[in-house]
Amino acid sequence: MLEDRGHRSTGPRRDVINVVERNLDSFSAAQICDELPTVGRATVYRTVKLLLEAGVICKLAMPNGEPTYTLARIEHHHHTICVGCGTVGEFRDATIERLMRTIGSDISGEIVGHRMEFFITCRDCLAKSKD
Repeated sequence: MLEDRGHRSTGPRRDVINVVERNLDSFSAAQICDELPTVGRATVYRTVKLLLEAGVICKLAMPNGEPTYTLARIEHHHHTICVGCGTVGEFRDATIERLMRTIGSDISGEIVGHRMEFFITCRDCLAKSKD
């Protein structure tokens, strides 16, 4: 993953990448540190930063303020985050992209990126609340 983008990986960095690749849901750098106690915190945080800069992972703004990450499975996309269980979803929407182009024409300057998260109650949490 990281090697494909022109970066060399050390053994500890590869361990971090392996944890990230196995993680199907969202994760924090602190969780990776807990899972890899023999890897230095600085290595974990630097590797997470490299993966973020390379576009391999996405950084999410969680309601509690803790930086949380998820694998970037599709190109440009947005996220849903369940406020009950923390499940992260990805979606693309043409209407949002059209809106961004329209807004861009009203802004004096060039939009170079944007990020959007919808905080939701997922179907599983809704079903549990009805039981």
